[in-house]
Amino acid sequence: MNTVISVKIDKEVKESAQSVAKSAGLTLSALVNAYLRQVVATRRIELYAPEPMTPKLEKLIAEVESELMSGKASKKFDNATDFLADLKK
Repeated sequence: MNTVISVKIDKEVKESAQSVAKSAGLTLSALVNAYLRQVVATRRIELYAPEPMTPKLEKLIAEVESELMSGKASKKFDNATDFLADLKK
């Protein structure tokens, strides 16, 4: 037996959640249903709120991306031995 619930959420959050659900082949209703079943089964409520990046972190990431694009960053290594040998050059 199904029942209907009504909740108010931000329009952008709803649209983003629908997009995520769709990319997994689910409807938003199925996604909410699955999450509520998980809460009931585990008796745990897990929420995630990402921390916004600070201007300093954004600057550091931009610097690293620039180094990667310009080839200034070191090459990739498959193991620590090769990495350490490259450091000693």
